[in-house]
Amino acid sequence: MRYFPIFFDTQDCNILVVGAGEVAARKIELLIKTEANVSVVSIEACDTVQQIANSGKISLTLREFQDGDLDGKDLAFVATDSEETNSQIQQIAKNKKVPVNVVDAPPLCDFITPSIVDRNPVTIAMSSGGSAPVLLRYLRERLESWIPENYSRLGKFAEFWRNKVKQSLPTVTQRRYFWESFFNGSLAEDVLQGKDVEDKFQQCLEDFANDKNNNEGQVYLIGAGPGDPELLTFKALRLMQKADVVVYDRLVSPEILDKVRRDAEKIYVGKAKSNHTLPQEDISQLLVDRALAGERVVLLKGGDPFIFGRGGEEIELLVKHKIGFQVVPGITAAAGAASYAGIPLTHRDHAQSVVFATGHLKDNSIDLDWPALVQKNQTTVFYMGLTGLTIICEQLQKHGMPSDSHIAIVENATSEKQRVVTGTLESIVDKAQVAEIRPPSLIIVGSVVSLHESLNWFNHS
Repeated sequence: MRYFPIFFDTQDCNILVVGAGEVAARKIELLIKTEANVSVVSIEACDTVQQIANSGKISLTLREFQDGDLDGKDLAFVATDSEETNSQIQQIAKNKKVPVNVVDAPPLCDFITPSIVDRNPVTIAMSSGGSAPVLLRYLRERLESWIPENYSRLGKFAEFWRNKVKQSLPTVTQRRYFWESFFNGSLAEDVLQGKDVEDKFQQCLEDFANDKNNNEGQVYLIGAGPGDPELLTFKALRLMQKADVVVYDRLVSPEILDKVRRDAEKIYVGKAKSNHTLPQEDISQLLVDRALAGERVVLLKGGDPFIFGRGGEEIELLVKHKIGFQVVPGITAAAGAASYAGIPLTHRDHAQSVVFATGHLKDNSIDLDWPALVQKNQTTVFYMGLTGLTIICEQLQKHGMPSDSHIAIVENATSEKQRVVTGTLESIVDKAQVAEIRPPSLIIVGSVVSLHESLNWFNHS
């Protein structure tokens, strides 16, 4: 992100615009919507700028630019029809420490003006850093249709009641919870329709302040899926935006973590082989302690909380402490990895059942019902099995699976870094070593793996 987005306070702000043609007019039309004092200097002015000047909304001086025009200015816009003049004025502004925007010349700009959707007092701004103005216009058109004009009513209503809510609810968290409940409720819809809801709002505020349940914490166990943020559910995204605290593990991608509420506290509790940031008991207790403190706690888990995610253990402790919780299923790693690798877990000609198993090593062995995993027309998926890959291959063959049976390892499933290595029970260990496969990886065993080469849509798209 080269340009950091900020909103500049224009109250008592002095802005200079150099140039008064149609290009400058577009900037001036935006600037006069603010509370700034706008001065324009130009040799001549187009009809649009002249009309704005005649209305008294700007101060227009028809002459050449002078260095002193920048004195006392907080911002400057330069939009003459001479690139040389624009560059000279930019340098003068820079020497005078006045932030400057040279229209249609991003390299000369200290700041750039975004594409704006105005729902005063709500303002939505977008920028492509000057690289894709047509795309921005397209996105703005979409937003204009998605966010009706009457949302300004909702913004003004919240602005009017802000201090009253602050007086009634002493903490930031309480106020945030109240406004969330309001915007998600029927009263907000009434405001959008222009109805008078002041008495109802006052009563709603009093009821909220007096309801002790509004101060109780909650825990949301959310399956973050296999990695691709677009595989998150709508419910997961909604609850992630409610979080006061986000506890997340090693398998949660940075792209997914970016989608949680910006000012939520983030606590990493990732686990890797022989390297646990926090023991499982401490993670469960952390959820309890923060919820009892009245916070909304999101526990983000890679895949699904109830498939090798230990979600059951965590909610047992929540139930014991009478803490409210929700569980949001996620796309488990097996489904995500198989789908993105072009390996159907079941297929009429190959497999009519699928089994999930853990390949986790304990005392250098894997304690599984191996005969049950060696069945015809079955797909077996091993989670956390990369370290024990040699044992898995040996045990499957020992219990009757042919050495030429198909097997695949999917690394970083559903992400841009995804890699798939296929082979047989006899060859896969060497192939994985040559490819330097690393966790997180998933192992799929069965004849469905033979379909990978022809169905590998993700890496070919």
